[in-house]
Amino acid sequence: MGLTKQYLRYVASAVFGVIGSQKGNIVFVTLRGEKGRYVAVPACEHVFIWDLRKGEKILILQGLKQEVTCLCPSPDGLHLAVGYEDGSIRIFSLLSGEGNVTFNGHKAAITTLKYDQLGGRLASGSKDTDIIVWDVINESGLYRLKGHKDAITQALFLREKNLLVTSGKDTMVKWWDLDTQHCFKTMVGHRTEVWGLVLLSEEKRLITGASDSELRVWDIAYLQEIEDPEEPDPKKIKGSSPGIQDTLEAEDGAFETDEAPEDRILSCRKAGSIMREGRDRVVNLAVDKTGRILACHGTDSVLELFCILSKKEIQKKMDKKMKKARKKAKLHSSKGEEEDPEVNVEMSLQDEIQRVTNIKTSAKIKSFDLIHSPHGELKAVFLLQNNLVELYSLNPSLPTPQPVRTSRITIGGHRSDVRTLSFSSDNIAVLSAAADSIKIWNRSTLQCIRTMTCEYALCSFFVPGDRQVVIGTKTGKLQLYDLASGNLLETIDAHDGALWSMSLSPDQRGFVTGGADKSVKFWDFELVKDENSTQKRLSVKQTRTLQLDEDVLCVSYSPNQKLLAVSLLDCTVKIFYVDTLKFFLSLYGHKLPVICMDISHDGALIATGSADRNVKIWGLDFGDCHKSLFAHDDSVMYLQFVPKSHLFFTAGKDHKIKQWDADKFEHIQTLEGHHQEIWCLAVSPSGDYVVSSSHDKSLRLWERTREPLILEEEREMEREAEYEESVAKEDQPAVPGETQGDSYFTGKKTIETVKAAERIMEAIELYREETAKMKEHKAICKAAGKEVPLPSNPILMAYGSISPSAYVLEIFKGIKSSELEESLLVLPFSYVPDILKLFNEFIQLGSDVELICRCLFFLLRIHFGQITSNQMLVPVIEKLRETTISKVSQVRDVIGFNMAGLDYLKRECEAKSEVMFFADATSHLEEKKRKRKKREKLILTLT
Repeated sequence: MGLTKQYLRYVASAVFGVIGSQKGNIVFVTLRGEKGRYVAVPACEHVFIWDLRKGEKILILQGLKQEVTCLCPSPDGLHLAVGYEDGSIRIFSLLSGEGNVTFNGHKAAITTLKYDQLGGRLASGSKDTDIIVWDVINESGLYRLKGHKDAITQALFLREKNLLVTSGKDTMVKWWDLDTQHCFKTMVGHRTEVWGLVLLSEEKRLITGASDSELRVWDIAYLQEIEDPEEPDPKKIKGSSPGIQDTLEAEDGAFETDEAPEDRILSCRKAGSIMREGRDRVVNLAVDKTGRILACHGTDSVLELFCILSKKEIQKKMDKKMKKARKKAKLHSSKGEEEDPEVNVEMSLQDEIQRVTNIKTSAKIKSFDLIHSPHGELKAVFLLQNNLVELYSLNPSLPTPQPVRTSRITIGGHRSDVRTLSFSSDNIAVLSAAADSIKIWNRSTLQCIRTMTCEYALCSFFVPGDRQVVIGTKTGKLQLYDLASGNLLETIDAHDGALWSMSLSPDQRGFVTGGADKSVKFWDFELVKDENSTQKRLSVKQTRTLQLDEDVLCVSYSPNQKLLAVSLLDCTVKIFYVDTLKFFLSLYGHKLPVICMDISHDGALIATGSADRNVKIWGLDFGDCHKSLFAHDDSVMYLQFVPKSHLFFTAGKDHKIKQWDADKFEHIQTLEGHHQEIWCLAVSPSGDYVVSSSHDKSLRLWERTREPLILEEEREMEREAEYEESVAKEDQPAVPGETQGDSYFTGKKTIETVKAAERIMEAIELYREETAKMKEHKAICKAAGKEVPLPSNPILMAYGSISPSAYVLEIFKGIKSSELEESLLVLPFSYVPDILKLFNEFIQLGSDVELICRCLFFLLRIHFGQITSNQMLVPVIEKLRETTISKVSQVRDVIGFNMAGLDYLKRECEAKSEVMFFADATSHLEEKKRKRKKREKLILTLT
């Protein structure tokens, strides 16, 4: 029996028309060794890398489904960490563009990502109020820090100390000691959400930005312990750095450890505040790599820049102030007093942090990034609210620095949502029009070929011949454009209200328009003499008008040009004869107005989509409703038949595009990808392509494949996807002593971890079966008195005829490092005894000691009670203890030996070529520069 009806699958082909999405942040990335030229921006679920000099997209880091919410480049510039809406994090290599590492631990969108100085650890903060620190090299989670009561807004590692400072929307700034993984200090000096946080002046100063117009400045003082050998333990004195001696003075000068336990590591006091010009909340607060320029912006289009002065500059300033004060004092004293007065000059915060200038962008700023070029120039790149990237540069060392816009990326997308799309008759060009511009795209290369300014466009089509296009606008005008020159040929006032819909007549000689002025107008194309040239040009003239009682929302010709369907604001669709304009049928049944409709190629069916979320299919001969389908979870915005078929596409405000069969009333497939409401779509004349536009600023191209689509399989796949989603949302397994809902570990249960646990279980079961078979085989051989061939397992043969225990090890090695703990957590205890025995074997053989120890310690941690109470496991644990200690020390010795060897080689190389390696070289260079400067000064003073 053959297939009853074959459908072909449509798949996502490309995302274009978006320059940068609003949810994430823009960052400079280093590519091909160049800094300050390339930027990474979030683009829906992908990340685009743009070349600012050429304005071209040079790399796409492919995402899966979720929107990108956060980006952070690694300190070495080779990787980019990307946080997503569902709480997952992926680390992409910028060389290959591949995402090899995935971290799943958060339950909600990632709000901040930060690497430590070496790039070995990554801290992630999320809307789920947790902070997780990840080990990037081992690809696993280290620990979860709980304490904030609302979304995290920023997290920063300290360079010198193993501390982390975080801010949240719960008005708190928390300091975490990463050695003990606890919060040792909470700063509560804010009344509103803390939106930004930066460390300055060699981490001696913290600046926070909240929901008001002041940036609060805090002085940080780190306390060093002074260990006195004579003093008993509880009375050890805490010394303090000289800068804060006065703030911490006690009667006897000694601090008891139990007086202020949070001050053991550092103390924080408010130094004052800097006033911003903006009156609204701080959206982003950042400092450049050199720590000299501080920048912040609110919800408007102004970036405020401040300069952090160095100690020398402050000293100069203070000396100047002192001179002035002395002069003043002298003047006063000469008037009356004889003795030399004491002059005191207070250093204010404004002396240390100076306002430089403001950068005004062309639209509201969503995020920005700063970079210092080697010539002392500061570059600031902005991702703006209207789908635009701008680069400004200025020289902050000048007395009055003037920001200059050096480049902007605009061609790749519209400034506002695309409201209408159409295909040219040859399927090659795609027209998209928004509130201010029309763009023509090449479908195969996705390049924008033409951009033309227009009024607010609502509907459009290519004039037959594809040389001109017609646009209908919100003000009721018809605009006619010539594509070759990109010129506006003519503007005609067609309707008094919005021109909602147009339909090209099947004989291609004219078209019909429907507007909010309750009229339908018929137009014919004509050639008129052009005033500027000898040739004739295309124009349109109105032939007839049909006046109605309600606003017209949509018009459509039947393919034989006998009937005209008109959708009205009273929720009905009226059908008229085209030649006499006499009324023929009324289609009523929708509860809300019909927004979109289309008539099939043979004129037999009309499908209508309404704001009541339903699609109705009607016969055009009698106006009977064949079927009403509940199509979307929100308004149906667009509907179009696939040419030469009874299949049609609908687009809804529920972010989905669906394909339906109008004969069988079947839902064929759903195209998911858009993250916001879909406004319109267009099906190409061949039916091979669909292009859609959405409120997320993206245009998406979908392509028809040759792959047949079987409805039962499609429904099965949908059910599977639902099940996989529900698995991930199930309650976490309870760990003894853990309160439900509190996750002690960094990972979270996903379908991948469940599958990994299943693989381990299958491997252990295979191992049990095979060992039982071996025993049987030995017994048979003994009974027979000769060697009997052993039947081999096909799975083991596929792995190269390895032993069952080696197969188990292979399975463990195959599990992703970031999913290992969570997979072991799901594993039932009945498999643990076998695993422990196998681990003993592996460690004795010395195979993968690090991996096995990691699994072993984790299993001991989570099943401690059951393992210790099980008498059978006592000898196994005893053996494990002996073998583990000896093998781990062996591995440690090997690593130590290797490190010593590398050190020796480094010294040898240096001796040979007198070349300094790595960090030493830079410090030596700085030392040389210092000496040279000193020498120059000496020469100057001598001369």
